[in-house]
Amino acid sequence: MDKSLNLTSLRYDIPAGIVVFLVALPLSLGIAQASGMPPFVGLLTGVIGGIVVTLLSPSRFAVSGPAAGLVTIVVGAMQTLGSFSTLLLAIMLAGVLQCVFYLIKAGRFVSLVPSSVIQGMLAAIGILLILQQIPVALGYEGEDGLKGLFSDPAQAISPSSLVVAGVALAILWLWATKPFRRIKLMTYIPGPLIAVLWGSLAVIFGDRILPDAMHSLPRIALPKFDSADEVTSQLERPNWSAWNNPQVYVIAATLALVASLETLLSQEALKKLKEQTPPPSPNKEMRAQGIGNLLSGFLGGLPITAVIVRSSVNVNAGARSKVSILLHGVLLLLCGMFFSDLLNTIPLACLAAVLLYTGYKLAAPALFIAQWRLGLAQFLPFVATVAGILIFGMLAGIGIGLLAQLLSSTYKSHHNAMHLSNDDNHYVVRFQQNLTFLHNPRLQSILAEIPDNAVVRVEQENADYIDPDVKAVLTEFGEKASGRGIKLDRWPH
Repeated sequence: MDKSLNLTSLRYDIPAGIVVFLVALPLSLGIAQASGMPPFVGLLTGVIGGIVVTLLSPSRFAVSGPAAGLVTIVVGAMQTLGSFSTLLLAIMLAGVLQCVFYLIKAGRFVSLVPSSVIQGMLAAIGILLILQQIPVALGYEGEDGLKGLFSDPAQAISPSSLVVAGVALAILWLWATKPFRRIKLMTYIPGPLIAVLWGSLAVIFGDRILPDAMHSLPRIALPKFDSADEVTSQLERPNWSAWNNPQVYVIAATLALVASLETLLSQEALKKLKEQTPPPSPNKEMRAQGIGNLLSGFLGGLPITAVIVRSSVNVNAGARSKVSILLHGVLLLLCGMFFSDLLNTIPLACLAAVLLYTGYKLAAPALFIAQWRLGLAQFLPFVATVAGILIFGMLAGIGIGLLAQLLSSTYKSHHNAMHLSNDDNHYVVRFQQNLTFLHNPRLQSILAEIPDNAVVRVEQENADYIDPDVKAVLTEFGEKASGRGIKLDRWPH
């Protein structure tokens, strides 16, 4: 029997699976709502990620499902493509691309993505998530988002939504404070679950006590299923006729890249929480995610990634094998099939509060301060990524961040490639690395600092290669040295 499915670990995996389910349920519903999709779509995606992807994944602890980080891409894609069915085709194509990533073993290249760009991507996702969920938390049901909210705030804001969202945010904040975390029992009860429970109780009792006030409170509308036919009738199919739309392929590439990046980064983060021997293959994880997205797009779900929040909860809850993740997927399925009436008591403002808190954690001020303290070489690419994503979109923003990091690293590399020091009238030019023609401007500025009648030597032990163009600059300086009374010592030829 597969070691990851060892039945002796059930006493650890069953409690862990229940805890992961309690965390995943409100997040799956909230992500579907934030994406403009029915709640059932979020549950469907969670079931596919929790069962299908888990069975194929090499990781024993990574939990896959709908991710808050992809909400902004899905919302933008819906506006671009015009229909959910066309987006489903893009999700399927993203799955195909991830399978291609597996075939070409592209998973190994995740280590090339600089941390400044990764942190910038997460921060931008958090900011966009906050901007999208503020109108929902305030009860605004229009399609203009913040613009519509500001145009007529008196009509847009629902007092009942504001109260529900405010209390839910207070619960989430309270659950993260140190006094609460010291209470062992509280570590087993997820804050998002309590926030959602508060929202449901507010609806149940509010409908009896203040029916007029609660009438304006938008809530989940999950259909009740009495048969398998009713389930299939809720599933939307891909728009196959959109295969010739170029935007479909652009969005598919964006989804594949961002989902793959988030998955692989989650795997990297998991290594620090729980060692696996042998470590899970990033390329096999690409195959699992690709097949999951193919199936999700075909059945009518959202894009799937491995989610670090749920994965860390799984590890911290004591999971020993994949059984905990599979159990969470089965519980999501049963909940959607048989407990729709209970889920329909959850107000949208409550789910918006969960996502607002998630967005804040992704884009916390402390993150910006930490990046600033790392220096401009780290901070500028970080800010460029954030600004690029906010202004131009996810894929373009990541490209801008990578370019900024490349320019920043190139500048630092060139600036530190050579160093000039002196002791009285003796000057030493040290080459710290191999030199190319790109280093000529820096070399010329250093040589220009050397005064007449000086003694100059070059230390080049750290440079295995010196470009002919660099040697030409050194030769030119050497030819003019005698005329300036400069004595050369250890001069390259």
